[in-house]
Order: sequence, then C-alpha cells, then structure tokens
Amino acid sequence: MEIEKRVVELTDRLSYIKDIFGGRDNANITLMQARLDEFVSREAAAAPGEKAQMVRQIEDLYEFLENKLDDELVPMDMVRIVRHPARVSLKDILENVYDNYTEIGGQDEYSIDPSMLIARAYITRRQGDKVVNQPVMVIGQEKGHGQEFRNGGSVKPWGNAKALQYMKVAETERIPIHTYVFTPGAFPVEDYPGAAQQIARNLYEMGGLRVPVVSVISEGGSGGAEAIGLSDVRMMLSRGYYSVISPEGAAAIESGIRQGQRVVPELIAECAKRLNITAADNLRMGYVDKVLDEPPLGARPHHYDFFKTLRQEVIQATDQVFLGIAGFKLFRALVASRRKGNDADNMFVRWTLDDAAADRLVWKRYCKYRRMAETAFRDGRPSGQRIASRAKSLAWSGYSFIRYDFLRKHTKNLAKAAGDLEAELRLVAHKLMAPLRKRDKNAPVVCDPAKSRMLTELSQPEQGACLEEFGWRYVSPKAAEDRAVSCPGAKTYGCPDLWAPDLYGDFAGVCVNCGHHFPMEYQWVMGNVFDAGSIVDYDAEIEAGNPLNYPGFEEKLEAAKKKTGLKSGCVSIDAKIEGIKLVSTVLYSAFRGGSVGAAEGEKFIRALARARRRHYPFLAYVHGTAGIRIQESLNGLIQMPRVTLAVRRYIEAGGLYVVLYDTNSYAGPVASFLGCSPYQFAVRSSNIGFAGPGVIRETTGVDIPPDYHQAHNALARGHIQGIWDRREIRKNLKQVLLTIGGRNLYYR
Repeated sequence: MEIEKRVVELTDRLSYIKDIFGGRDNANITLMQARLDEFVSREAAAAPGEKAQMVRQIEDLYEFLENKLDDELVPMDMVRIVRHPARVSLKDILENVYDNYTEIGGQDEYSIDPSMLIARAYITRRQGDKVVNQPVMVIGQEKGHGQEFRNGGSVKPWGNAKALQYMKVAETERIPIHTYVFTPGAFPVEDYPGAAQQIARNLYEMGGLRVPVVSVISEGGSGGAEAIGLSDVRMMLSRGYYSVISPEGAAAIESGIRQGQRVVPELIAECAKRLNITAADNLRMGYVDKVLDEPPLGARPHHYDFFKTLRQEVIQATDQVFLGIAGFKLFRALVASRRKGNDADNMFVRWTLDDAAADRLVWKRYCKYRRMAETAFRDGRPSGQRIASRAKSLAWSGYSFIRYDFLRKHTKNLAKAAGDLEAELRLVAHKLMAPLRKRDKNAPVVCDPAKSRMLTELSQPEQGACLEEFGWRYVSPKAAEDRAVSCPGAKTYGCPDLWAPDLYGDFAGVCVNCGHHFPMEYQWVMGNVFDAGSIVDYDAEIEAGNPLNYPGFEEKLEAAKKKTGLKSGCVSIDAKIEGIKLVSTVLYSAFRGGSVGAAEGEKFIRALARARRRHYPFLAYVHGTAGIRIQESLNGLIQMPRVTLAVRRYIEAGGLYVVLYDTNSYAGPVASFLGCSPYQFAVRSSNIGFAGPGVIRETTGVDIPPDYHQAHNALARGHIQGIWDRREIRKNLKQVLLTIGGRNLYYR
C-alpha cells in the first residue's frame, strides 16, 4: 500500500510539472516520464524490496531534476505556478504559520464574499519563562484548491469593503495587520460600493492606518492586489508575480486582436517577460522589500519547512516595523535586521505603540511610497533650475508655516475675542435703539418710483436688464469643418442633424435637442472655465519614459509627444476662477489614451504638494483616462497607492480636492487617487468605471447594458456627487469653491 501511495505522489508531481511548463518540450520532463513508465511496466514482476528501491531511486531523480527545472523557469511558468490549484493558499498559511485563529466576517461559502478571508489570529512567543500570545488581524484573498465558490480569488467590491471594515477593527484594537495577496484581479462590477470606488476607499484608509501592516504577495493582479497591498513592509514569494495586467491581457493589447480571437502562446510568454513581473524584478525596482524563497517549483501545502520560514519572516517583519517607530530600542532594531532562521522567537518585541509612534508610522509609510518610481520618469530641467525650484518650494513652505500655522493661531484668538465683543456691543445697541424704532414704525413707506416700475414691467433686454456676455474664448477646431453631425439620440429623441460650426462653436458640443455632450478638447475647459490670462503651466519638463525598455514603446511615446506637443499625459497649472486661485491637473486622453505612468503620477504629487503649501483648492480635471500605462508595468501600478497617499496628506491638511470627469475614465486612476475624493462630479454623457465592457464580458461572462458606465448610473450608485452641463462648468465650480472646503483654504 505504501508503494502505491508513493507512486501516486510521483504521478501527481509529474502532472504538476507538466502543467506549469505549459506543455513545452523539455528533456528533463521526458526523462521523468520515461522512468515512471519504466517502473510501471516492471512493477508486476518485481519483488517488494526491488519495488521499494526503484521508487526510492525515482524519488531521488525527481528531486534532482525538480531543482534543475526550477532554474529553467521563465516568467510565464511562474504565472502558471500561482494559478495552479495545488498552490499554497491562505487557509494553508493560517493552519501552519499561526498558532491559533478564528475566521471572522463569514466562513467558507457562507460569506458576503468567499474570495476574501479574514481571521483573528495570534502568534505564541516567549518572554523569558513567560508565554505571550501576540494577536494579529490576517486579511487576504482565498483561492482555495479549485473551490469554485472562491471565484479564483477575484474579490467583489463588498469583499474589499469587508476587508477595510476589519482593518479599522484592528486599528481600534491596536493590533498589527498581516495581508496576503492571492488575486488575479478585482471582480469588475459597478454595483454599490463599486469595484473602483471601493479600492480607492481601501487605499485612502490604509494610508492612514495607525497600526503596522505587513503584506506577502503571491499573485498580485493589478488593482485587486492594491486593495489590501498598501503596507509598511512588502514581501513577495519567490515564485509569485506582481503586475499591472495579466500577460494574456497585455498580449491581447499588443496584438490588437478582436473579440473571440486568441493570442499565440509565444506572444503571451514574451509579454510576461517584458512586464518584469517576477519577485526578482520587483525587488530590483524597489517595489517589494524582500523575496521569500520557496521550495523548487513553488510552495505547496505539504512543504512544511516553507511555512516555518514564512512564520519567522512575518514575525521578523512585524518586529522591525515596531522597532522602527519605537522610542526606546537600543540594540534590538540592529539585531532584528540581522537575525536569521529561528531567531525570531529568541528576542521578544512588544507589539504595542502609543500615539507618537503611530504618527511616526504613518509618516514613514508616506515617505516609503513617495520614494518609489522616482527614477522611472525623465526630468529635463537643468540642475540649476531643479535647485531653484527646490529652494522656491522651501520658501513657500516657510511662508505657509509662518502665515497659516504660527500667525493664524494668534489671529484666530484675536478674531474670536473681537467677534465676541462685537456681538455684545450689537446687543446693547439693539436694546438702546428699541424706543426709536417704535416711534418710526407708523411712518409712511417711501418707494423709489423707478424701482417700483422695474418690478411691475416686463424686462427689456435692449436696456441691459437681461443682457449677458455670449461667446466662448476657446472654440474647437472642429467648428471650422463644413459638415453636418448626427446626434446619437436622433432615433430616440428625433434630434435633427447639427451643422458643425454651430455644434462645436456656439453650442459648446452640446445637442440643443436632447442635451447629448459630444467630446471636446481639454483646451476647451482650460480656455473657457478658467479666468483669461490666469493659467500658469509648470513641471512641463517632467517627461514620460520607457523605464522597462519595452520593445516598440519608445517610438509610440515619441509619436504621442509629437502629436500633442506635450511630454506626458498630465498638465499641471495654477489658475483662477472668478478671481479664486487654485491648483489643477489635467489628465488628457490625446496622450496614450490618458494612461497614467510614473511621470503623470509624479506631476500629480507635486501639484498636490504645491496646493498644500499655498493653501489652495485642488481640481483634478479628467479629460479622459484609460487606466495605468501597461508598458511601465509596476512603475505605473505603484502610482495608485503612491498618489493616493499624497491626496490623503493634502486633504488631511485641510485642502479641498475636487474631481471632474469628462469623456471616458476607467481603471486604476479611478480606483485610487481620483475615486478617493469626497467631491466627484461628471460632465454629462461621460463614462466612469473600473473596467470597459469587453473586459467585463471576458471576466464575468455577462453582457452589460450600453449605458452601464454612463454618468447618470454612476450618480445613482453614489460614485459621483453631481452631473454638470459643459456650458455651466465655470459657474458650478465657482459654487463649489465658495460652499465646500475646510477652513484652511486661503479664501476662508
């Protein structure tokens, strides 16, 4: 019976190897198959002792060849490793890494989302002769081992909401959080709370968590990974992958295939290599702090030594975070950074922190992400100009501190005292003047005859009573075309054809019959919304680059720069609306679809810092964005948490952060630094969502309605706060600036 069991195990090992190598011809795999077939053919005639010896020899051969095959793995093989049902799962980790745990927020299929597993666990350690149980909140995607109800680890919005809920519970209980990333990506549905909006909420709140967060990445698929991946220490399993998009998705975009067509496997494997998705790649680029070695060909549930190592690593990482913010640590921090193996249990670190330590923790987390991707864009400014810019920023910071932090405190106290005194004097004056008001009560009312006539007569525009300025400062070049334009609402609303000079000129791209908004250039908003002559462009030399040397992408970038006359997909400006100063960034669709890479993220962060220093409101005008730029891979994906942390810092300083969507806005930016704004508005006829119709169809198998992403549905789901007519953007923005925002804004 033991021999048969060992032969079955060998058969399973060989089947697993064939799966992860994707059917490629390999001499070592052929040899393994031949030796197993030879044993099967000789098994019946062999004696029991001979059988045992033959099986032992095959096991030794398999172990030797598995080590050789492990060195031959290519990036696409690692993708197949993490997708395999035999891959280690979060349940396996809970059973083997933690000393005890209780699953909360649901259990197995009886959960609001079985793809998201949450457990309250503890780790037992010794403090001298005393045994100490240190609690921790464990959160992660659970793929199971082929369990269909787990949805392959693709979490729905309410699953990410559940994760955030228990992160806040951990913060209340002052216990650390361990997150495990096992997801191919988030499930792209817009039902409340919405895939994009919920990921944005998670990122925003995780940026301010006042407890340590340690993450371990096995399969990090795009925004779904970022929903629980923002952390103080980021570790990655050596056979895992972490990417902005799946290799199949990248290959489909590269090949330009249509619906129903298939991409050749060779291109998929090549894209996996180009995207730099492996643990070694991410460690080299600085997006993970450490790579955890796995057994050959990836960790599986029977690799108990791996779980022992993982336990030591998560304990050590948690210790280092606490010691890094501790007030009294002496030699423990040095020892913690150098210890290896089983030493994690030999030195006790108390997992507690006070308010001052929590403040240091949040600040270090912001600095950690701020330093990421700093070499992934190009800065064309001369050294002298960079130094001058830095000096100017420091000067503004000093001015802001003196004016708003130092002087304002005393000014507020004086203003409060003066206000109280004025209120008292007004009350006394009101009482003293009461007899005089009674004497004049019966006096006849005298009316101005001219004003009385204006109230009773019809208004006369020629006399200026209703005369308003008409005309736009910027007129679309499409207004010069001599052609008729058909409205998409013609069949439904009977809209007549519109003459292009009227539609794109006087009508501002709006159908006069049904109100449909035709796409317009971003220059229309810059020319007609902001005050004339108030726009000042800066950071124009921050240039989109090709940090991964992605084949063919340099030429595409140069074509986009030549076409638009700009160096990135983001414009940073200072401007005014009715005299109110503000800082604004514009993501425009003409440059690579408005996709966001390292340059766009850097410009966004610098603009937020500028608004924070000057105490100006901030407007993010999204003319259009197709998501994160896939050719930059993690250099682009990391902008999701990176820029969101900058947004959080600005908002917590008292800033007013307003987002205005136009045309089409999808994916990563909406699921992070745009979607976390408390004030999001959209131009009518725009589309907002996490994934386009084609991606949703491929992922879920569901054909969505044509208006699924339109602004009115986003409003109904609570994702945005209002829909604006393009011709009223200026008026509505002024209203927002005057009625919304904290007291730290300069005009308050």
